[in-house]
Amino acid sequence: MKTLTTLFRTLVAGLLLAASSAVLAGDCPRIVSQSPYLSAALDWLGRGHCIVGVSRYDTLDLPRTGGVKDPDVDAIELLAPDLLVASEGTDAAALQDALPAGARLLRVNGFASLADAEAMLAELGHASGVPDVDARVAAFRRDWQAAAARVGGKGRRVLVLSACSAMPYSFGRAHFVGDVFAHAGFELVESAPRIRHIRPGEEYEDLLTAVDRLQPDVVFSLDRTDAQQCNALLGLLPVPVIHLVGENFFQPGARVLAGLAELADKAGR
Repeated sequence: MKTLTTLFRTLVAGLLLAASSAVLAGDCPRIVSQSPYLSAALDWLGRGHCIVGVSRYDTLDLPRTGGVKDPDVDAIELLAPDLLVASEGTDAAALQDALPAGARLLRVNGFASLADAEAMLAELGHASGVPDVDARVAAFRRDWQAAAARVGGKGRRVLVLSACSAMPYSFGRAHFVGDVFAHAGFELVESAPRIRHIRPGEEYEDLLTAVDRLQPDVVFSLDRTDAQQCNALLGLLPVPVIHLVGENFFQPGARVLAGLAELADKAGR
């Protein structure tokens, strides 16, 4: 429910508009981004300077507009955006409630595959008025295809994990991460389509069980740089473990090019 008075909202919105004059150059729309990966994608598209508000999970030093599941209606309205962008994981009804009059809403995905990431970049670019968006996305496609070809996975059976968070999980072929490794020439042993949680009470209760059942040739661990520690069982696995910078893979978009470059270097040793 919108609790601020119309007069107060108008006053504060006017002050924010004046303070953000640098953002208003040319045809730059005022954008609120409800997911960090969308902020990163907008920056790659040359629209990072158009962002005026971000979710609580973002690292940008901008006004906060709630989270994926709970967008802040009042904060969004005060920012007077022209465009509100969010992931498809954000509730559509909540977004509609948070959408100020005259603003546009765009919900995108990007996490299903590399092709889905391309579609996400194209949709964001068109919605935010990037004049050369199609050329940018086509260049990204050429770059990731060339980078994936340089890896040369040679059909090796791999298990791709995130094991430096609270509980480990593995990636399947129908997830952006799994699709990256498949295009790099590896065979993913994970049978779950997107992700599988590895924890007590699940089919695979720990990493040793998962490796014993799935029989990979290599395990890739996508490590979070801010993690205090990774799962201790990584050091006890009976197959080689290759560590990669997880942030290059976790968010669909152009940063995966750095991930593929590191993958080519380490997988070829």
